[in-house]
Amino acid sequence: MAREPIYLTTPLFYVNAEPHLGHTYVTLVADVLARFWRARGRTAFVLTGTDEHGDKIAQAAAAAGVSPREHADRVSGIFRTTWDAAGLRYDHFIRTTDAYHVAFVQKVLADIHTKGDVYFGSYRGLYCFGCERFYQERELVDGLCPDHRVAPTELAEENYFFRMSAYQERLVAILEANPGLIVPEGYRREVLALLREPVGDLCISRPKSRLSWGIELPFDDRYVTYVWFDALLNYVSALVHLGRIELWPAAEHLIGKDILKAHAVFWPTMLMAAGLPLYRRLCVHGHWQMQQGKMSKSIGNVVRPLDMKARYGMDAFRYYLLREMAFGQDAEFSEEALVARSNGDLANGLGNLASRVLAMQQRYFGGVVQPLAPEAADHAMRAAFAAAARELDVHIADLAFHRGLEAVWRALDHANKYVVETAPFTLAKDPGRLPRVGAILHELCEALRTAAQLLAPFLPETGERLATLLGLPAARLGELDLPWGAAFAPGHRTLPPEPLFPRVEVPAE
Repeated sequence: MAREPIYLTTPLFYVNAEPHLGHTYVTLVADVLARFWRARGRTAFVLTGTDEHGDKIAQAAAAAGVSPREHADRVSGIFRTTWDAAGLRYDHFIRTTDAYHVAFVQKVLADIHTKGDVYFGSYRGLYCFGCERFYQERELVDGLCPDHRVAPTELAEENYFFRMSAYQERLVAILEANPGLIVPEGYRREVLALLREPVGDLCISRPKSRLSWGIELPFDDRYVTYVWFDALLNYVSALVHLGRIELWPAAEHLIGKDILKAHAVFWPTMLMAAGLPLYRRLCVHGHWQMQQGKMSKSIGNVVRPLDMKARYGMDAFRYYLLREMAFGQDAEFSEEALVARSNGDLANGLGNLASRVLAMQQRYFGGVVQPLAPEAADHAMRAAFAAAARELDVHIADLAFHRGLEAVWRALDHANKYVVETAPFTLAKDPGRLPRVGAILHELCEALRTAAQLLAPFLPETGERLATLLGLPAARLGELDLPWGAAFAPGHRTLPPEPLFPRVEVPAE
């Protein structure tokens, strides 16, 4: 029976800055989940892209002395080339300036306006140009925008408003009835607490006298659309454009906690007004911090993915991000910790095991895999890898990437201890014990094959390199139900070892 599909979306990244760690982490999570579930028989579709309208883009373009469109083209192109160079795969890249998206936004606006869910009115409020939204005083921290740490500007304008308040009670009922709609659970509780107070109606326009770079309202050409009412619709507009709307009920949005309100309040009420079902799940991650502060393009303490790839290799960078952050919680980034993970877990744990096993396979048998003859110690190691596979499935379903990787490394630690306890390098000194040496090394080749399969979604380059060293086609990495011992037919040859993870150091300042 075919498993249900999964539709994974990243936020659309604002083109007022180039890709950094915050963008990279959420795109990496989408990439890992897609690879993981495809290996387990699910159809997975990944959508990412760029958000290109609004005040900040107009300001960034003016500062650069170019048009907003020229600025958006340049930065959006950098996002695409960065993800491609980093090996972060996606199935469709959407831009909010794409003609099909503009038409879809205008259609939705026209429909809900006709329905009576949009009205014209005046508003006075505290506006943060960095967030491109109005704040209520209770949302500020010491009178400042909590994200940008600046005082908002008081604005009074005539604008169009979406009757978001009309859907508040319905949204509360849905959140209370569906505890898995927002994960981790703490964020669902945060949204429910927010909804205990009136949310009011949402200002969904900006006058062209103040901002012309946006999608024009279909019912009033004096105004453009509020950037959030434009950008959020991308999750559906892309599917309509691609003829894949059947994927919408399988939508799992991956977002950072700073855009929780937009995705947990604005977006579901917009969907209700448009007559569309809600997403399946909203998955909220924490912030990467550096020196106890949120990593942010506006503050300037950013980490660029291709710099990390050049210094340490993309798989080491991927491993560190997935292993260091508990999804939903904040995490501290440091290159020292990345190097420690690379040299410890990757070089000493996985890399050293592969080098020892493949070196002995060459030294004693010219790379030819010998028959199995399992003993008690062998069964125990098999059980360790079987347990890791089971735990991995459970943890990834819960987005606990760090726990899943811990489970695999427990199995790898078991394999390293197995080498010491069975001592094939000692047994090989007695020609009569060579059959046992061959059986031990066959068990260890199976351990490496299983590790390559389990780790392929997380460390795709390493998975393929391990498969090559074991003499297996990369396609074998997808055969998760391959029985232990079935991968290596009689006469199968492995290759000499190569260092998977050379030891690295933090570059000198």
